Formats: sequence, structure tokens, C-alpha cells
Amino acid sequence: MSVIKANNITNVAGNIPTVKGQQLIPTAWVVFNGTGTVAIVGSEGVSSVTDNAVGQYYINFAVAQANVNYAVICTGANTASNAGNADYAVSKTTSNCLARHFEGNTYRDSDNYQAAIMGGQA
Repeated sequence: MSVIKANNITNVAGNIPTVKGQQLIPTAWVVFNGTGTVAIVGSEGVSSVTDNAVGQYYINFAVAQANVNYAVICTGANTASNAGNADYAVSKTTSNCLARHFEGNTYRDSDNYQAAIMGGQA
């Protein structure tokens, strides 16, 4: 099996580039267990996740984002809870973002948190 490596790939017709520098695919993503000691299950472009407080996590990027105008799509869940969830990111910097998991009327740790970052790396 051969391996092809390239820094930039585009469609032959010049349409729809498919590289991270073109901001069309996630520049980072992570799945982690946020209960107890935070444990990353899988990731790309994320160096670590820091437990900031109950239901609040800093997602730290392995490579800085180009600016703070990136999008964070996140969701969290608890297998033992059926409460309505709200997940969102605040305090975005080029090196990390603060993701929060809210259930019912309070922040709660999530045992299955997932986030995708779209916006292009520096």
C-alpha cells in the first residue's frame, strides 16, 4: 500500500479544496470523559482538556487557530441523566476555548463530551 503526502490538495477543476488551510474541514476535534479525571477518548488537533470547574472544560489546541472567529460545535451527555442539555463554548482564544455542559438548572460534568472546531489553523 502506498502513502501519498501533500501540504495542499485541490480538486482537478479547481473546486472545493479539501485541506485544513482552506477551513473546510475541522481543524480540531475531541471526544472525552469529563467526570472525575478528564480522559480524552479520541482527538485530532487537541493537545489536552483541562477541567476548569464542574461542567466546564478548557479544550487546548495543539496548533493555534488563525483567529478567534472559529466555530465550536459541542455536545455532552450523561448516561445516568435525562435532563435537558445545553452545550456551548465561550472565552475563545487562538490557543483554547472554554466549553460548558449545562443540564436542567446547573452545570454538570459530562461522561461523553464531544467538540469539533471549524475555522482554520494559523
